[in-house]
Amino acid sequence: MATLHLLCGKIASGKSTLAARLAEAPNTVRLSEDLWLARLYKDQMHSVADYVRCAALLREAIGPHVQALLRLGVNVVLDFPANTPANRQWMRGLFEASGAAHVLHVLDVSDETCKARLRQRNAAGEHDFAASDEQFELISRYFSVPTAEEGFALSVSA
Repeated sequence: MATLHLLCGKIASGKSTLAARLAEAPNTVRLSEDLWLARLYKDQMHSVADYVRCAALLREAIGPHVQALLRLGVNVVLDFPANTPANRQWMRGLFEASGAAHVLHVLDVSDETCKARLRQRNAAGEHDFAASDEQFELISRYFSVPTAEEGFALSVSA
């Protein structure tokens, strides 16, 4: 049975770093929201509302592909933020429809650490998107830690 790996954590908490490590496992593919959004919609994304619109389009397009991979027995590391109940509900639909197992990896990292990493990442210029401290604060307002009632198989790390 294939496994869908999901990632929950604030900006620069280490989601993509963990995703890359998880994707090193045999028979595993990583799908990166940042990479796809940058290639398809970078010129259209200037606000959080733009991100929400473009991310919804991407989810609609990529969902059937994720399900097909899982049905074929390929493990998928979905490097998309599982940071809101709505996003997690979409992700639940992927593994439930495909009959796959899942793990929701939750990165519990302080805001101070995330901001320091974000500044380093921005300075390096190697990430598809740069975010300011103000944007970090704005986007973090939407962050919601998964609850037990959501029923995910959790793996929590710092």
